[in-house]
Amino acid sequence: MKIGVVLPIGEDEATGQPPPYAEVRELALAAESAGFDSLWLPDHLLFRFPDQAAFGVWECWSILTALAEATERVELGALVLCLPFRNPALLAKMAVTTDEVAGGRLILGLGAGWHEPEFEAFGVPYADRASQFDEGLQIIAGLLRDGRVDFHGQHFSAPDCELLPRGPAPGELPLLVAARGPCMLRLTARHADQWNAAWFARPEAFQAEYAKLLEACDAVGRDPATVGVTVGLYVLYPDHLTSRQLETLPESLSHPDKALRGSPEEIAAGLAAFTSHGVDHLICNPIPNRPQTQAGLSQALGILRHQQAHEAHVGTTHRS
Repeated sequence: MKIGVVLPIGEDEATGQPPPYAEVRELALAAESAGFDSLWLPDHLLFRFPDQAAFGVWECWSILTALAEATERVELGALVLCLPFRNPALLAKMAVTTDEVAGGRLILGLGAGWHEPEFEAFGVPYADRASQFDEGLQIIAGLLRDGRVDFHGQHFSAPDCELLPRGPAPGELPLLVAARGPCMLRLTARHADQWNAAWFARPEAFQAEYAKLLEACDAVGRDPATVGVTVGLYVLYPDHLTSRQLETLPESLSHPDKALRGSPEEIAAGLAAFTSHGVDHLICNPIPNRPQTQAGLSQALGILRHQQAHEAHVGTTHRS
């Protein structure tokens, strides 16, 4: 099972500023050195919540492309790109180009978006996001896999569009969809190489969502074994939060099924619990997402890898 980590590119409440790129790059290199299998970035343009000042985030794809050059081994992805933000045919072109920079390490993660204020602020239509996603996904999947589409839709068009050059792995760049709900899950089953479910800290809570993907695969005639399963989970570090932050934690973080917490050994055990539940890739998002918490998560990863190596050695010894 692969283990990835989300990097911070949004404003930190403590400083009121997003981390400079040099810090993001340093975190990425540290994570790669620590043994993480993948690095992930969120894709947002602006946050506006009631009774709060607006706060911002660096543009995801620009940072992702820079990290493609800066790193050497880890897979790279967005969790996830909001498809309506970018023309889908152009996004396919961007993806194969960034994959070229990365030497074939890109995972193209896509979603429909959810935060309406950023759509409004940047002039992106929020209505009919599911149908926008459906059309855009058909264009992207066709271009990445076949190199050509001729598509005319209500929201997007790609008339006699051809993807040249094809990039370092023609037809093989992994397409990941973050989805829940019958419509989006059917699109996942029809088009995606990988599926992302989030946020779950316990495999038992994740299983109910996974059952819905199995239903969607059955509905479209897809073998679920051909869909890679990725799970996003929060890893909470209360000691790095202020008293006010702890008191106002959203349910998505305070509920024990939503966020891991505890000692590095306890977090390692929480990650290991997913290995027997059909999960191919865990994506960890430390809260708060800072160098200190990234270091703590790296420590937990080291414990997990040591345990896995020991178990593998014991298994080999017993077989011989």
